[in-house]
Parts: sequence; C-alpha cells; structure tokens
Amino acid sequence: MQTLQITSESVFQHHLAALGNNDLNELIKDYTEESEVWTPDGDIVGLKAISSFFSYAFTLFPKDKTTLDIKKMIAKDYKVYIVWTADSPIVNVPFATDSFEIKEGKILWQSTAFQMVQK
Repeated sequence: MQTLQITSESVFQHHLAALGNNDLNELIKDYTEESEVWTPDGDIVGLKAISSFFSYAFTLFPKDKTTLDIKKMIAKDYKVYIVWTADSPIVNVPFATDSFEIKEGKILWQSTAFQMVQK
C-alpha cells in the first residue's frame, strides 16, 4: 500500500491551480471552518467568509485574462511564503506577498498584503 504524503507545497500548488481557474469549489477545499485569512482590511474567518473573499477576487482577476508571476517562493515544513505580481484587464498588482500555515492538507492561516492599481 502506497501512502500519498500531502506537503505544504502540494497544498499551495492546488490552491494556485484553483485560483488560476477561478474554481471556487476546488479552492475552498484547501480551507477549514476555522481557517483565517488576514488582510490589510482585517481578518476573514470561516468557509463562508473566505468563499466571499475569493469570489470577489475572481471578479478582479478573470480566468484566461490574468497573468500571475510568482517572484519568490519559500516552502518549509508547515509554511509557505510567496512574493507575486499580477495583471488583469481590471487591476494591476505590481507587488504582493502571501504567507500560509498549512497542516494536515489544509490552509489554517494565510496573510496577504498587496499594492493594487485600478485600471
């Protein structure tokens, strides 16, 4: 019997793929009801609130019309850190950073900060 080891990096890669596909059902699988996303506007807690946050993000970053560039990624144990940029027909993000705490295949905590310019 073979066991599949779920790493922080593999959970992040799943998150990134779901984000790029604007697939809310797949993306929300990475979180739990206790998960928190900390933003410059405050904390977002629970599946319903996190789902609303990403639903709005999908309106800013439409599928097939957005470029996302991961400039730096560090994945170690239960943590992932990224620096990224993005461009869509609606907004430009010249600088952003996210940090993740991932345990047992779920994102328990995420923080995000970004510079966003409306087009």
